[in-house]
Amino acid sequence: MAQLRLCGLEKRFANGATVVQGVDLQVDDGEFMVLVGPSGCGKSTTLRMVAGLEAPSGGQIFIGGREVTQQPPAERGVAMVFQSYALYPHMTVAENMGFGLRMAGQPRAVVEQAVHQAARTLQLHTLLQRKPRELSGGQRQRVAIGRAIVRQPGVFLFDEPLSNLDAALRTQMRLELSRLHERLRATIVYVTHDQVEAMTLGQRIAVFNQGRIEQVGTPLQLYDRPVNRFVAGFLGSPRMNFLPARALPGDMGWSLDLGAAGRLPWLPAAGLDAGAIAEIGVRPEHLALQPHAAPGGLAAEVELVEHLGDVVLVHCRLPGVDGSVTLKCAPEQGAALLRDEAVRIAPRQLLLFDAQGRCLHA
Repeated sequence: MAQLRLCGLEKRFANGATVVQGVDLQVDDGEFMVLVGPSGCGKSTTLRMVAGLEAPSGGQIFIGGREVTQQPPAERGVAMVFQSYALYPHMTVAENMGFGLRMAGQPRAVVEQAVHQAARTLQLHTLLQRKPRELSGGQRQRVAIGRAIVRQPGVFLFDEPLSNLDAALRTQMRLELSRLHERLRATIVYVTHDQVEAMTLGQRIAVFNQGRIEQVGTPLQLYDRPVNRFVAGFLGSPRMNFLPARALPGDMGWSLDLGAAGRLPWLPAAGLDAGAIAEIGVRPEHLALQPHAAPGGLAAEVELVEHLGDVVLVHCRLPGVDGSVTLKCAPEQGAALLRDEAVRIAPRQLLLFDAQGRCLHA
């Protein structure tokens, strides 16, 4: 396997649109890196430039310490798995998996050995003589992955490979991809718009937004310590709640004022400018319900209760705040709620953001 390094990578189209802007990223040897972000953020274009399918407008690409920016795809030592399976319908599974090696002029014995080894790894060894039409969606995707494995590339590139599968198959394939990475110790760059895939698969995640990388880190680092409002809001399901707030001093200490919704006690951190706070962020699991008569918390009106079995999602409206606030609670708490019942919600953990959307960490 090999290390991948991107230095100042850019992509501009003829119409003047810049879709990738100065991307710097290092993927270590054997690492599973996920590129995640909304549609049109530049993540797939970045992957295609690494594969050699798009020519960069600027910057450099290094694979295994060797610059490959201007080299053709076949000489880069990468293999790409696309969203569509792109299997030849008239070929068997074995023929599809070995096609690349045959085109490279490898001896038949070498091709067969590589195909059988990859088939055992992917549990396809009993399906080698079937045609793609005889396979399920998950099996076809494994064949596409096997076609990449037999080439023994330095870097595997995955471009939203699970998007065409149903929810149950996506969950199964995420598990299989994690196991595959453990067995192969492969360097993998995986593109997705699904933050659940990103959090469950990636050893590290690069969050893209408008052609730039906002933050790179482990899933927990990004979840607990986002650098800005975009990262905080993109990761997490349901998404983080954002509420406008002002930090105010008072006789009993500082508080975060949310207008008609109420105030929350707050202890300013050293070196943090209280006047810079423009918004608070709180994740649904960090909100707790409490009786309406209990002191503290924020007044809220229950709009909708969604029972999901293991958890309940409660959607509330706060006076003077646009939009709804979502919290997660235990099923027994949700069962006691009635629509339009007045409650109070108490945050257990907050993030603070300034007017530019930067997260103000203590």
